Amino acid sequence: MKTLRTPEELRDAGLIAPERAAALADVAARYAVAIPPALAAVIDRNDPNDPIARQFVPDVAELDVQRQENADPIGDAAHSPVEGIVHRYPDRVLFKLTHVCAVYCRFCFRREMVGPNHPNALSAEARARALAYIAAHPEIWEVILTGGDPLVASARRLSETLRGLAAIDHVKVLRIHTRVPIAAPETITPALVRALKVKGKPTWVAVHVNHAGELGREQRTAIARLADGGLPLVSQTVLLKGVNDSVETLEALMRALVECGIKPYYLHHADLAPGTAHLRTDIATGQALMRALRGRVSGLCQPDYVLDIPGGHGKAPVGPAYLASADDTHFTVTDFTGQTHVYPPDDQ
Repeated sequence: MKTLRTPEELRDAGLIAPERAAALADVAARYAVAIPPALAAVIDRNDPNDPIARQFVPDVAELDVQRQENADPIGDAAHSPVEGIVHRYPDRVLFKLTHVCAVYCRFCFRREMVGPNHPNALSAEARARALAYIAAHPEIWEVILTGGDPLVASARRLSETLRGLAAIDHVKVLRIHTRVPIAAPETITPALVRALKVKGKPTWVAVHVNHAGELGREQRTAIARLADGGLPLVSQTVLLKGVNDSVETLEALMRALVECGIKPYYLHHADLAPGTAHLRTDIATGQALMRALRGRVSGLCQPDYVLDIPGGHGKAPVGPAYLASADDTHFTVTDFTGQTHVYPPDDQ
Protein backbone atom coordinates (compact mmCIF):
# COMPACT_ATOMS: atom_id res chain seq x y z
CA MET A 1 0.00 0.00 0.00
CA LYS A 2 1.30 3.47 -0.85
CA THR A 3 0.92 6.84 0.86
CA LEU A 4 -2.47 8.34 0.02
CA ARG A 5 -2.19 11.88 -1.38
CA THR A 6 -5.35 12.71 -3.35
CA PRO A 7 -9.09 12.62 -2.68
CA GLU A 8 -9.38 9.89 -5.32
CA GLU A 9 -6.84 7.73 -3.49
CA LEU A 10 -8.63 8.34 -0.19
CA ARG A 11 -11.89 7.30 -1.85
CA ASP A 12 -10.38 4.14 -3.33
CA ALA A 13 -8.91 3.23 0.08
CA GLY A 14 -12.32 3.57 1.71
CA LEU A 15 -11.34 6.56 3.85
CA ILE A 16 -13.95 8.90 2.36
CA ALA A 17 -17.34 8.33 0.78
CA PRO A 18 -17.23 8.49 -3.05
CA GLU A 19 -19.42 11.59 -3.13
CA ARG A 20 -16.92 13.54 -0.98
CA ALA A 21 -13.98 13.28 -3.38
CA ALA A 22 -14.96 16.16 -5.69
CA ALA A 23 -15.68 18.52 -2.78
CA LEU A 24 -12.24 17.82 -1.26
CA ALA A 25 -10.31 18.75 -4.40
CA ASP A 26 -10.05 22.40 -3.34
CA VAL A 27 -8.83 21.41 0.13
CA ALA A 28 -6.14 19.13 -1.30
CA ALA A 29 -5.06 21.86 -3.72
CA ARG A 30 -4.50 24.30 -0.84
CA TYR A 31 -3.14 22.07 1.93
CA ALA A 32 -0.91 19.03 1.61
CA VAL A 33 -2.43 15.56 2.07
CA ALA A 34 -0.45 12.43 2.94
CA ILE A 35 -1.64 9.40 4.89
CA PRO A 36 1.01 6.65 4.94
CA PRO A 37 0.08 2.96 5.16
CA ALA A 38 0.82 2.57 8.88
CA LEU A 39 -1.71 5.27 9.77
CA ALA A 40 -4.26 4.26 7.17
CA ALA A 41 -4.20 0.81 8.77
CA VAL A 42 -5.35 2.08 12.18
CA ILE A 43 -8.30 4.11 10.85
CA ASP A 44 -11.68 2.47 11.47
CA ARG A 45 -13.50 2.82 8.16
CA ASN A 46 -16.79 1.86 9.83
CA ASP A 47 -16.64 4.77 12.28
CA PRO A 48 -17.66 8.11 10.72
CA ASN A 49 -16.18 9.86 13.77
CA ASP A 50 -12.91 7.93 13.89
CA PRO A 51 -10.43 10.12 15.85
CA ILE A 52 -7.46 9.05 13.73
CA ALA A 53 -9.22 9.89 10.48
CA ARG A 54 -10.30 13.26 11.87
CA GLN A 55 -6.64 14.24 12.28
CA PHE A 56 -5.48 13.33 8.76
CA VAL A 57 -8.38 13.00 6.31
CA PRO A 58 -9.15 16.42 4.77
CA ASP A 59 -12.44 18.15 5.46
CA VAL A 60 -14.22 20.91 3.52
CA ALA A 61 -14.37 22.85 6.81
CA GLU A 62 -10.68 23.65 6.20
CA LEU A 63 -11.75 26.17 3.55
CA ASP A 64 -13.56 28.21 6.22
CA VAL A 65 -10.86 30.60 7.44
CA GLN A 66 -11.72 32.61 10.56
CA ARG A 67 -10.80 36.28 11.00
CA GLN A 68 -8.34 35.59 13.85
CA GLU A 69 -6.56 32.76 12.04
CA ASN A 70 -3.11 33.40 10.62
CA ALA A 71 -0.71 31.72 8.20
CA ASP A 72 2.03 32.09 10.83
CA PRO A 73 -0.01 31.73 14.03
CA ILE A 74 2.92 31.43 16.46
CA GLY A 75 5.06 34.12 14.83
CA ASP A 76 8.02 32.10 13.56
CA ALA A 77 8.91 34.71 10.93
CA ALA A 78 9.37 37.47 13.51
CA HIS A 79 12.16 35.47 15.16
CA SER A 80 13.95 34.05 12.12
CA PRO A 81 17.36 35.76 11.78
CA VAL A 82 18.49 33.42 8.98
CA GLU A 83 16.71 30.87 6.84
CA GLY A 84 15.89 27.72 8.80
CA ILE A 85 16.39 29.21 12.28
CA VAL A 86 13.79 30.46 14.76
CA HIS A 87 15.42 32.10 17.81
CA ARG A 88 12.49 32.96 20.05
CA TYR A 89 13.92 32.04 23.46
CA PRO A 90 17.41 33.11 24.55
CA ASP A 91 18.89 29.66 25.19
CA ARG A 92 17.44 27.57 22.33
CA VAL A 93 16.62 27.67 18.65
CA LEU A 94 14.45 25.77 16.22
CA PHE A 95 16.35 24.41 13.24
CA LYS A 96 13.92 23.74 10.35
CA LEU A 97 15.82 21.13 8.40
CA THR A 98 13.02 20.21 5.98
CA HIS A 99 9.56 21.32 4.86
CA VAL A 100 8.29 17.78 4.24
CA CYS A 101 6.34 15.48 6.58
CA ALA A 102 5.50 11.78 6.45
CA VAL A 103 1.88 12.71 7.25
CA TYR A 104 0.11 16.06 7.08
CA CYS A 105 -2.07 16.88 10.06
CA ARG A 106 -5.22 18.84 9.31
CA PHE A 107 -4.57 21.16 12.28
CA CYS A 108 -0.89 21.89 11.54
CA PHE A 109 0.21 25.37 12.57
CA ARG A 110 2.78 25.38 9.76
CA ARG A 111 0.36 24.13 7.11
CA GLU A 112 1.05 27.16 4.91
CA MET A 113 4.80 26.41 5.01
CA VAL A 114 5.06 22.64 4.45
CA GLY A 115 4.22 20.18 1.72
CA PRO A 116 5.01 19.56 -1.93
CA ASN A 117 4.40 23.19 -2.95
CA HIS A 118 7.38 24.29 -0.85
CA PRO A 119 11.12 23.55 -1.03
CA ASN A 120 11.77 20.04 0.26
CA ALA A 121 14.69 20.96 2.49
CA LEU A 122 17.25 23.60 3.32
CA SER A 123 19.95 23.91 0.70
CA ALA A 124 23.50 23.03 1.70
CA GLU A 125 24.32 26.75 1.73
CA ALA A 126 21.34 27.61 3.95
CA ARG A 127 22.20 24.76 6.29
CA ALA A 128 25.76 26.06 6.59
CA ARG A 129 24.48 29.57 7.37
CA ALA A 130 22.16 28.16 10.03
CA LEU A 131 25.01 26.25 11.66
CA ALA A 132 27.19 29.37 11.51
CA TYR A 133 24.46 31.38 13.26
CA ILE A 134 24.25 28.81 16.06
CA ALA A 135 28.04 28.74 16.42
CA ALA A 136 28.14 32.54 16.66
CA HIS A 137 25.64 32.70 19.54
CA PRO A 138 27.10 31.17 22.73
CA GLU A 139 23.82 31.63 24.60
CA ILE A 140 22.29 28.78 22.56
CA TRP A 141 22.25 25.73 24.84
CA GLU A 142 19.71 23.57 22.96
CA VAL A 143 18.93 23.05 19.29
CA ILE A 144 15.54 21.61 18.30
CA LEU A 145 15.31 20.00 14.87
CA THR A 146 11.86 20.50 13.42
CA GLY A 147 10.31 21.36 10.08
CA GLY A 148 8.48 19.66 8.48
CA ASP A 149 9.67 16.47 10.07
CA PRO A 150 13.43 16.04 10.39
CA LEU A 151 13.18 12.24 10.45
CA VAL A 152 12.08 12.16 6.81
CA ALA A 153 15.70 13.06 6.01
CA SER A 154 18.19 10.30 5.32
CA ALA A 155 20.22 8.82 8.16
CA ARG A 156 23.36 10.21 6.48
CA ARG A 157 22.02 13.76 6.34
CA LEU A 158 20.73 13.62 9.89
CA SER A 159 24.05 12.29 11.15
CA GLU A 160 25.97 15.05 9.35
CA THR A 161 23.70 17.73 10.80
CA LEU A 162 23.79 16.35 14.33
CA ARG A 163 27.57 15.95 14.23
CA GLY A 164 27.86 19.54 13.04
CA LEU A 165 25.74 20.72 15.97
CA ALA A 166 27.60 18.53 18.47
CA ALA A 167 30.87 20.10 17.38
CA ILE A 168 29.64 23.47 18.69
CA ASP A 169 30.86 23.48 22.27
CA HIS A 170 28.13 25.65 23.79
CA VAL A 171 25.35 23.48 22.32
CA LYS A 172 24.75 20.92 25.06
CA VAL A 173 21.40 19.34 24.16
CA LEU A 174 19.82 18.25 20.86
CA ARG A 175 16.12 17.62 20.41
CA ILE A 176 14.10 16.21 17.50
CA HIS A 177 10.37 16.82 17.03
CA THR A 178 8.78 14.09 14.94
CA ARG A 179 5.66 12.20 13.87
CA VAL A 180 7.64 9.55 11.97
CA PRO A 181 7.55 6.80 14.66
CA ILE A 182 3.74 7.04 14.41
CA ALA A 183 3.30 7.79 10.70
CA ALA A 184 6.07 5.67 9.17
CA PRO A 185 7.37 3.37 11.92
CA GLU A 186 9.09 1.08 9.43
CA THR A 187 11.65 3.84 8.77
CA ILE A 188 12.89 3.82 12.38
CA THR A 189 15.71 1.44 11.55
CA PRO A 190 18.77 0.58 13.63
CA ALA A 191 20.81 2.72 11.21
CA LEU A 192 18.57 5.72 11.84
CA VAL A 193 18.76 5.25 15.61
CA ARG A 194 22.55 5.16 15.39
CA ALA A 195 22.48 8.36 13.32
CA LEU A 196 20.54 10.17 16.06
CA LYS A 197 23.17 9.51 18.71
CA VAL A 198 26.19 11.78 18.86
CA LYS A 199 29.08 11.47 21.26
CA GLY A 200 28.90 13.71 24.30
CA LYS A 201 25.54 15.36 23.54
CA PRO A 202 22.18 13.82 24.49
CA THR A 203 19.55 13.69 21.75
CA TRP A 204 16.00 13.90 23.04
CA VAL A 205 13.14 12.80 20.79
CA ALA A 206 9.71 14.43 21.13
CA VAL A 207 7.08 12.19 19.54
CA HIS A 208 3.79 13.77 18.43
CA VAL A 209 0.84 11.54 19.43
CA ASN A 210 -2.78 12.64 19.93
CA HIS A 211 -4.71 9.43 20.54
CA ALA A 212 -3.91 6.01 21.99
CA GLY A 213 -5.26 4.46 18.80
CA GLU A 214 -2.17 5.74 16.99
CA LEU A 215 -0.01 3.43 19.09
CA GLY A 216 -0.40 0.21 17.16
CA ARG A 217 2.01 -2.71 17.18
CA GLU A 218 4.29 -1.24 14.51
CA GLN A 219 4.40 2.14 16.23
CA ARG A 220 5.22 0.61 19.60
CA THR A 221 8.02 -1.40 18.00
CA ALA A 222 9.51 1.77 16.50
CA ILE A 223 9.27 3.61 19.82
CA ALA A 224 10.91 0.70 21.62
CA ARG A 225 13.76 0.78 19.10
CA LEU A 226 14.37 4.45 19.93
CA ALA A 227 14.16 3.83 23.68
CA ASP A 228 16.37 0.75 23.54
CA GLY A 229 18.87 2.81 21.58
CA GLY A 230 19.29 5.09 24.59
CA LEU A 231 17.31 8.08 23.28
CA PRO A 232 15.16 9.79 25.97
CA LEU A 233 11.57 10.24 24.79
CA VAL A 234 8.92 12.85 25.53
CA SER A 235 5.59 13.50 23.85
CA GLN A 236 3.67 16.37 22.34
CA THR A 237 -0.10 16.24 22.03
CA VAL A 238 -2.52 18.77 20.56
CA LEU A 239 -5.92 19.09 22.21
CA LEU A 240 -8.44 18.54 19.41
CA LYS A 241 -12.22 18.59 19.30
CA GLY A 242 -13.59 15.18 18.44
CA VAL A 243 -10.19 13.52 18.82
CA ASN A 244 -9.05 13.68 22.43
CA ASP A 245 -11.29 16.22 24.21
CA SER A 246 -12.54 13.81 26.88
CA VAL A 247 -10.79 12.86 30.09
CA GLU A 248 -11.16 9.16 29.32
CA THR A 249 -9.37 9.58 25.98
CA LEU A 250 -6.58 11.68 27.46
CA GLU A 251 -6.17 9.23 30.33
CA ALA A 252 -5.82 6.31 27.92
CA LEU A 253 -3.30 8.24 25.81
CA MET A 254 -1.11 9.41 28.68
CA ARG A 255 -1.04 5.95 30.26
CA ALA A 256 -0.16 4.37 26.91
CA LEU A 257 2.67 6.84 26.37
CA VAL A 258 4.23 6.15 29.76
CA GLU A 259 3.87 2.41 29.19
CA CYS A 260 5.89 2.93 25.97
CA GLY A 261 8.60 4.77 27.90
CA ILE A 262 7.52 8.25 26.74
CA LYS A 263 7.11 11.04 29.30
CA PRO A 264 4.12 13.26 28.41
CA TYR A 265 5.56 16.74 27.92
CA TYR A 266 3.12 19.21 26.34
CA LEU A 267 -0.62 19.27 25.74
CA HIS A 268 -0.88 22.11 23.24
CA HIS A 269 -3.94 24.26 22.86
CA ALA A 270 -4.62 24.16 19.13
CA ASP A 271 -3.14 27.14 17.30
CA LEU A 272 -5.04 29.65 15.18
CA ALA A 273 -3.93 28.09 11.90
CA PRO A 274 -6.11 28.77 8.84
CA GLY A 275 -9.10 26.50 8.44
CA THR A 276 -8.78 24.71 11.77
CA ALA A 277 -11.67 26.16 13.82
CA HIS A 278 -13.65 22.91 13.59
CA LEU A 279 -10.84 21.15 15.48
CA ARG A 280 -10.23 23.68 18.27
CA THR A 281 -11.66 23.52 21.77
CA ASP A 282 -11.75 26.50 24.11
CA ILE A 283 -9.24 26.99 26.92
CA ALA A 284 -11.88 26.41 29.61
CA THR A 285 -12.44 22.91 28.20
CA GLY A 286 -8.71 22.22 28.30
CA GLN A 287 -8.45 23.43 31.88
CA ALA A 288 -11.36 21.24 32.97
CA LEU A 289 -9.75 18.23 31.30
CA MET A 290 -6.42 18.88 33.00
CA ARG A 291 -8.09 19.24 36.38
CA ALA A 292 -9.92 15.94 35.87
CA LEU A 293 -6.73 14.24 34.69
CA ARG A 294 -4.88 15.34 37.83
CA GLY A 295 -7.05 13.11 39.99
CA ARG A 296 -7.01 10.09 37.69
CA VAL A 297 -3.42 9.36 36.66
CA SER A 298 0.12 9.31 38.02
CA GLY A 299 2.29 12.39 37.92
CA LEU A 300 4.31 10.63 35.22
CA CYS A 301 1.24 10.95 32.99
CA GLN A 302 0.72 14.69 33.46
CA PRO A 303 1.62 16.97 30.53
CA ASP A 304 1.81 20.76 30.75
CA TYR A 305 -1.18 22.43 29.07
CA VAL A 306 0.27 25.33 27.07
CA LEU A 307 -0.77 28.02 24.64
CA ASP A 308 1.54 29.48 22.01
CA ILE A 309 0.70 33.17 22.26
CA PRO A 310 -0.10 34.50 18.77
CA GLY A 311 2.44 36.89 17.33
CA GLY A 312 5.56 35.07 18.41
CA HIS A 313 5.47 35.68 22.16
CA GLY A 314 6.18 32.08 23.13
CA LYS A 315 4.41 29.42 25.16
CA ALA A 316 2.52 30.11 28.36
CA PRO A 317 1.10 27.51 30.76
CA VAL A 318 -2.69 27.82 30.80
CA GLY A 319 -3.65 24.92 33.05
CA PRO A 320 -6.05 25.26 35.96
CA ALA A 321 -4.97 27.10 39.11
CA TYR A 322 -4.88 25.20 42.39
CA LEU A 323 -3.63 27.97 44.67
CA ALA A 324 -5.36 31.22 45.63
CA SER A 325 -4.54 33.87 48.20
CA ALA A 326 -6.86 33.82 51.20
CA ASP A 327 -5.28 36.70 53.14
CA ASP A 328 -1.84 38.15 53.76
CA THR A 329 -0.54 34.93 55.32
CA HIS A 330 -2.78 32.11 54.07
CA PHE A 331 -3.66 30.40 50.82
CA THR A 332 -6.46 28.13 49.74
CA VAL A 333 -5.33 25.00 47.91
CA THR A 334 -7.63 22.79 45.83
CA ASP A 335 -6.97 19.06 45.99
CA PHE A 336 -7.57 16.50 43.24
CA THR A 337 -11.15 15.87 44.44
CA GLY A 338 -12.06 19.56 44.17
CA GLN A 339 -12.05 20.25 47.92
CA THR A 340 -10.28 23.36 49.21
CA HIS A 341 -7.91 23.61 52.16
CA VAL A 342 -6.24 26.46 53.98
CA TYR A 343 -2.42 26.53 53.98
CA PRO A 344 -0.75 26.77 56.35
CA PRO A 345 -3.51 25.19 58.41
CA ASP A 346 -4.87 27.14 61.35
CA ASP A 347 -3.64 26.10 64.78
CA GLN A 348 -5.74 23.32 66.22
